[in-house]
Order: sequence, then structure tokens, then C-alpha cells
Amino acid sequence: MLSSVAVPIIIAAVAAGSLPPLVDIPLPIEMLAVVVASGAGALSARKDQLDLIGAIGIAVVCGLGGGLLRDIILQRGDVYLLNQPLALPISIASAAIVFVFPGLVEKPDRAIAILDIFAVGLFAVMGADKALRYDLDPMACVMMGFFTGVGGGMLRDVLVNRVPYIFKQGNFYAIAGLAGATCFVTMIESLHAPRMLSIVVGTAVTMLLRWVSLRYNIVSPTEVNLERMARPLRRIGSKSIETVSRSETPVRSEKALDERRERVQSEIDERRRQEEATRRKRRRELRRQSRGRGAHGS
Repeated sequence: MLSSVAVPIIIAAVAAGSLPPLVDIPLPIEMLAVVVASGAGALSARKDQLDLIGAIGIAVVCGLGGGLLRDIILQRGDVYLLNQPLALPISIASAAIVFVFPGLVEKPDRAIAILDIFAVGLFAVMGADKALRYDLDPMACVMMGFFTGVGGGMLRDVLVNRVPYIFKQGNFYAIAGLAGATCFVTMIESLHAPRMLSIVVGTAVTMLLRWVSLRYNIVSPTEVNLERMARPLRRIGSKSIETVSRSETPVRSEKALDERRERVQSEIDERRRQEEATRRKRRRELRRQSRGRGAHGS
């Protein structure tokens, strides 16, 4: 997987630039988050059929856009993208390697999903950690972690002209990142847990919630209308019975919709092939009939 790309880049970068980490998370972990997010961005760019420059741009947005958005909102301290000299080169290198050698990553669709949510978890705790460094309110720390985790993916979707994934109904994504940041801040502020343990638990909570939502097809709610959920009470004799309307149509996941779309398209293609075969057969019969009439007339 992408680890074959990430490990050499991180080792070379850390060895070349003996720089102290700008936040309390160890530098190799920071660079790992940048590598996996940038690699996922490059894979997404290939899926959208962008060229190398477009892939690098999308990768940099995925890897560093959330942190840039956080720093703009935070208005305190340094800008991570500008003050960490390893971040931008590593992001560009990861994007270029994954784009030029896509065979390093197996099953791109699955890899994008796994690496993307892993980076979301890491970035969420990193953003919350930086906010904690400036003694912000816990709620503000969670919000900074949320923007750091999902901001890059949101900017990516805007750049390729589609509705950001976090705004659409689907399996837990932004909710998972928000839960991971909340878990991290709670462990630091309330439980006074070790920082490294809090990082691991916060990232694991993000990935676990994402996996559970995919495994059991749990999706975020949409089009909630309380007036349609509960009908007025009907009286039968002396008893009051409240009838609740339930949706009879199950919520379909994006994967199910894609599979249905593929089946419909294959049926249309098969029907077209049958019609074309019928037309060819009809033309052959007409040519035989015309040759038969010509031979009979002669």
C-alpha cells in the first residue's frame, strides 16, 4: 500500500531537516498524515482524470488545506504550511510518486477510503492539539480539529466542482472526525491522559466510527420533517393511539446506487446489442430476398 511510499519520504525528510515539531505531535506522525492525505488526493485526481499539475494541486490541498483553513480561523501563532519547511515538499513528492506509479497502491477505490479517513483522524487530533497549545476553550479546540480534519477534503471537492462530500448524506465522515477530535480533547482536558495515548485513541475512534457506518450502512440523517413523522392522535373507543409514519423506502448507500446504475446501464447496452443484431438479421433477409427476386426475374 501507500506505506511503501510514505516511510522512505518521512525518514529522508526527518533526517535531512532536524527540526523541532511545531505542535506537540511527533514530527514523523505529522509527516505521515501529510503523506497519506496527499497520496489519497493524488489517487482522487487520477480518478477525476486530472493531469500531473492538477494532481499535485489537489494533493497539496488535501494534505495541507485543512491546516491552512485552521490557521486562518485561529489567527494565532504561525501558519503551518509556511513555517514547516518539510510539509510542502513531502506533499508534492508523495503526490508525484503516487500519480506516476499508481501500481504502488492496490485497489485505488478502497485505498482512497482507508487512507482518507486515517488522515482525517490524524489531522483532527493535530488541529485540536494546536488549539490546546494556545489555551483555547475545549469547544473551540474541537472545532479547530474538525476544520483541520475535513477542510482539505472539502476544498478538494470545491476545486473539482462537486458538492463537498461532508455536506451530502452518506456514511459517517465528518461526524467521525468530529468524534475523534472530541475524544482527544476530552482525554487531555478531563482525564489528563498522556498525549500520545490520546492521539492514538482519537484517531482510532475516527476510523472505528467510519468502519461501523460502512459495515452496517449507517448514514447521516437528511430531510427530517417532524410533522410527517408523527400523525395526529386517533381515538378508538376510549384509547388514544399515536400512529407514526415510517419511511418504506430504505436509504440506499452510494455503493448500492452505483451498483444499480451499473446494472441498468448493462441492461441498456444488452438491449442495444440485441436490437443491432435484429437489424443486421433483417438486412441480411432483405438482401437475400432481393437477390432471389433478381434471379427469378432473369
